[in-house]
Amino acid sequence: MTKLEVFLDLKKEKPKFIETNNPFGMSNFKRRDFLKLSSLSALPLLAPAIPFQAIASTPQRFSKDSEAVYFINDGIFYRPEDLIAKLQEINSTNPIERDSYAEGGTIDKLLKKFIAITGKEAAVYLPSGTLANQLAISVLCGQNTKAFVQETSHVYRDEGDAAQTLFNKRLIPLAKERAYFTLEELQQSIAYHKQGEYFVGGVGAVSIETPVRRCEGQLFPLEEIKRISAYCKEQGYKMHLDGARLHMATAFTNSTVKEYASYFDTVYLCLYKYLGATGGAVLCGDKALINQMHHLIKIHGGGVFTNWPSAAIALHHLNTIDEDMQQIKAKAKELFVLLNNLKGIKVNALTNGTNLFNVSLDKGIDAEKLNKRLRTEHNIVFGMPKEDGQVKIKINLTLLRRSNQLIFESFKEALAFAKA
Repeated sequence: MTKLEVFLDLKKEKPKFIETNNPFGMSNFKRRDFLKLSSLSALPLLAPAIPFQAIASTPQRFSKDSEAVYFINDGIFYRPEDLIAKLQEINSTNPIERDSYAEGGTIDKLLKKFIAITGKEAAVYLPSGTLANQLAISVLCGQNTKAFVQETSHVYRDEGDAAQTLFNKRLIPLAKERAYFTLEELQQSIAYHKQGEYFVGGVGAVSIETPVRRCEGQLFPLEEIKRISAYCKEQGYKMHLDGARLHMATAFTNSTVKEYASYFDTVYLCLYKYLGATGGAVLCGDKALINQMHHLIKIHGGGVFTNWPSAAIALHHLNTIDEDMQQIKAKAKELFVLLNNLKGIKVNALTNGTNLFNVSLDKGIDAEKLNKRLRTEHNIVFGMPKEDGQVKIKINLTLLRRSNQLIFESFKEALAFAKA
């Protein structure tokens, strides 16, 4: 049969396109039509309709990552093709302008936005949060050597001892294995170190992280921050805020970035945790301090030639992040009420928590089967139980991609499938 004859034969009876689990993920072909189409000579005719990869791959349901609901991550982690598409969309309505070493273009618009939301005098772009934290603490301390931090903080546990090895600052940890310390604990530690050392180095700064990643996103209470800030101002100690996830803190404390920032001399915010960028950080503070950063960024290898992709995507999400966070929070509350009515699953909020929740699965539910079913059949990325038996889930912008009812129905079907 020639290609023309195949085409004319197909025209006699067009296949109806329905949702299916067949390997093409497109249509329910009759057997005779499939046989006619299976010859290599027919492939050029099929190319516009059926990707060759679908023919060559093992049977599965194909789904767009841009339509997936992720119960992991703090925000949207764009895949390359989705990021490119999003940047094109942004550029079509608000042309992206190139920067030079993080100055000019879209970077300037981003920095002005951060100045507005933090209420600080100035802002500077850095390639990483680690560099932002370390430079801020070092400059705030000046000639003083001591900085007090949470034992669970990123500054203390996850930045390669940079404060000690590069900046000659001594980090003194408080609140071991806890999300926060109290004013009284800080005062006791300061007194201990002043009275118990023969050659006393000065106290330079106090660094606070909120929410705390190592404590499952728990908050450092805002009321305690206010007390500590007032004390530090009296004593002349500087304060730095590691606000990598600060918009989550504001959403769950019904506060604002500006209020949080008002209690600190410097504040760092991340561009990729929930703003969709591939990397980057912004540090805000007074002009005298921020003006020192440009040289320090350069000598520590942080001078990146152009940064417009991260700036453009972050600015796009930053413009609506507060409204989005409130919408996510409300939507998740309704969704979890629905899910808790299902047998086999229970969603639990954490005390003093933010966007991370614990999920308990009944012993009769096969967690691996549930996770795989949600991912392959419903395009929902869930997760597996951790050492404590709980599945750790996070709510983020991807929750807005689908109605709660559809997500509920997906879990209902997957739980029934995953019964051991």
